Amino acid sequence: MNRENKRKQFEKGYYKTHGCSDSFTCKVCGRLVVPTGAGSNHRNHCPNCLSSLHLDIEPGDREADCGGIMEPVGVWVRKNGEWALIHRCRRCGHLSSNRVAADDNPMKLMSIAMKPLSQPPFPLEKIEEMTTLMGGDGQLSYG
Repeated sequence: MNRENKRKQFEKGYYKTHGCSDSFTCKVCGRLVVPTGAGSNHRNHCPNCLSSLHLDIEPGDREADCGGIMEPVGVWVRKNGEWALIHRCRRCGHLSSNRVAADDNPMKLMSIAMKPLSQPPFPLEKIEEMTTLMGGDGQLSYG
């Protein structure tokens, strides 16, 4: 059974309290994704490309009708130091946060984390200009 059809079989909220031990094939990279190695009972994205499917409105509810590809667009660090992925649905734009799994591709994670630094919304020369204006020491110089 594929994971898109699970909501038809289980009552609402089932996956909030029950782990999922089913394997699935990633719709983006085509890899077989197995539940072992995630470090959790709730595997919700491919450990290779970090993509997922838009199945939930709230985690585990399987109530979303969209079914679009959820692409990883960012990472953030929770209060306890745990990393989480930010996914955005290619079809409807929905954003969600999912904890990073133990076997997630570390190079892909770092690539996502570094993207804002490698592609700033301003020319890099602006940093040098601002540093010079600040006297090179982080303090604004007047006069």
